[in-house]
Amino acid sequence: MHRLLLPALLLLPLIAEAGNLRFAEDQAPALVNPIYGSTMAEARVNELVFEGLYTDDTELATTPALAESSRIADDKLSMEVTLRSDVAWHDGQPLTADDVVFTIKAMQDRATASTESGRVAWIADAVALDARTVKLTFVRMEARPEDKLFFKILPKHAFNGLPVRRSDTFRTKPVGTGPWRLALFNEDNSITFKKHDGWRDAVGIDEVTLREVADKNYQAKLVLYESLEALVRVLPRDLAMLQNNRKVELYPYQTNSWWYLGYNLNRPLTANASVRRGLSELVDVDALLAPVGTGARISGPFVPSSPYYNHDVEPTVADADEAATQLTAGGLVQDGDTWKKDGRAITLTAVAPTSLESVQEVAINLQSQLQSAGIKLDVQFLDDATWKQRVWRDHDYDLLLGQWTFDRNEDIREQFHSLGTRNFVGYKNPAVDALLDKARDATDPYVRKATLREAHKLIAADQPMLFLWTLDSYAAMSVRVKNVLIHPFYFFTFAPKWTMK
Repeated sequence: MHRLLLPALLLLPLIAEAGNLRFAEDQAPALVNPIYGSTMAEARVNELVFEGLYTDDTELATTPALAESSRIADDKLSMEVTLRSDVAWHDGQPLTADDVVFTIKAMQDRATASTESGRVAWIADAVALDARTVKLTFVRMEARPEDKLFFKILPKHAFNGLPVRRSDTFRTKPVGTGPWRLALFNEDNSITFKKHDGWRDAVGIDEVTLREVADKNYQAKLVLYESLEALVRVLPRDLAMLQNNRKVELYPYQTNSWWYLGYNLNRPLTANASVRRGLSELVDVDALLAPVGTGARISGPFVPSSPYYNHDVEPTVADADEAATQLTAGGLVQDGDTWKKDGRAITLTAVAPTSLESVQEVAINLQSQLQSAGIKLDVQFLDDATWKQRVWRDHDYDLLLGQWTFDRNEDIREQFHSLGTRNFVGYKNPAVDALLDKARDATDPYVRKATLREAHKLIAADQPMLFLWTLDSYAAMSVRVKNVLIHPFYFFTFAPKWTMK
């Protein structure tokens, strides 16, 4: 094992420079532009470099970031936001209202093809009233628009107008207002970030380095060898090893992430609700979870700590007899040890992204369970580009294993509304659409809570996916890193206050 590890270690300095925090990602982002974010690694990088009008405080309450103040109109159909006067971009240019307007227009421009366009779909218009004031007009009444103004702001002067494109030079030379600036893409795929000296508050760490470590088996060992100071998520099998090391501190944190087994409702077999329920009841979810780590079972599209989680809905449990009843109702016939449809043995194709940690163990376990129950499962692991093509564009799969991660707004419209841009399973239920629309329009938080709990109930009954679990998460930090507080979604939100000994 040590002979295998040595070459990887030789690529990393064994002793960190003072004030340099190194953390690992499975794959370093090739593009740094927050309007094209699609992975959590990109979200973490964006949190270092960019800022939104608002952010979370340490109690996860909305607080101004680039905004200084705001005023919401009495009719709740518009607001004016005044920007801070002490904010400069990394290139020294001042932040202006034009930057905010440009960002919103860019995200809304269909030619930009922003993956984050849904974050600004509620804004009907954005106008700069003066250098520091922007007026936002809403599509409908908004009781707390500040909660939706977390999206990152781009510098208008760094682009040649609209539309913004993925291929713009900004992708590798980003300019933000955040506490760190991107200094260098290194030849080993690492990325170096330097402290932004013009940031308005003190920054405790001079340099942050993202190191690409594709083999997760090495990541924890690199922390032990002091070749990394931070590990975003510790694999369950490495917890004991790190916990017993005096040079490492573990930090538990909750995330709004949950795993699911999705069904392709665009295909005749899995479009049948009875077949979906039957397949779900063949799966022993606890057995799938055991090799991956500890966590909580879920019954719908929220984590159990969410105010929108419906605790009256129980998670699906394995029940071979009920599964047989449902599969038979869906038109399948059990012939000995094999389930058939129209005289042919059932063979399903399941896809899973290679970038999802521990997904191989889950997929192989799932394959074994279904095949033991009489359904052959062909499992295919896809890189990110192939995943986007097969799942998002071509809908070329029967089942898929995946994970959704949400910020604290927990907006599930994109996943479960008939018109949702991330509804690649093809789920459609007019009653759910109406509930999601009602929740979106609600100005009373209690109405929103009750509405989304009802949506949870209906979605769980329809079973467009088997809701699996939310995992317990632990970050590992060198004891040299002090004042650590971890944001459950963006991770680095509070990192400016971290220090290093």
